[in-house]
Amino acid sequence: MRTQLLEAVRYLIEEKGPDGFSVAEACRMAGVSTAAPYKHFKDREDILHAVILEAMHRMGAAMQAAADAYPAGDPERIVALGRAYIDFAKSEPGVFAVMFGSGSNHADVPALAEEGQGKFAIVVKVVAEHMDRPMDDPEVNARAYALWCAVHGHCFLVLDGKADKTKITVTEDQYLRLVGSSYLPVTPTSRRQ
Repeated sequence: MRTQLLEAVRYLIEEKGPDGFSVAEACRMAGVSTAAPYKHFKDREDILHAVILEAMHRMGAAMQAAADAYPAGDPERIVALGRAYIDFAKSEPGVFAVMFGSGSNHADVPALAEEGQGKFAIVVKVVAEHMDRPMDDPEVNARAYALWCAVHGHCFLVLDGKADKTKITVTEDQYLRLVGSSYLPVTPTSRRQ
């Protein structure tokens, strides 16, 4: 029942936005009574948090798989990591907006904050391996943050329809390569690729 309800909420978020659905509507779609969700969740916000948590798991798995497809130091690894992030945003724009939109503040929910930090840790690890430095190196953290900002900002420009209006002729893969080469130093490992 829980899985069906969360899937119904996810579908409705994509169709109507995070504020455009009701729990009752999700219950009808999931084929459960309107009282059933409250056996698993405190309220509507708690249901949204569960949807976000599952989305973060899916996004993290896609990011990790993309990074794992290339060896450390390969510049295409950064492209693949960024592509996984962008593809997730494009495939679930409503959920992505709930996760990261300006009205979203889930930092007070420990599980969500921890999961979000885990996604950033994937980027940090890829950068650390690229630079052959430890993950806690301040330079690694700064470069990982710059990469995340560039890709995250691009996602919102695309989802808001603003990227199309700028008449930029660069492809996303060209953009990701440019971002990677701008923020990551050439290393002995990346030279061998």
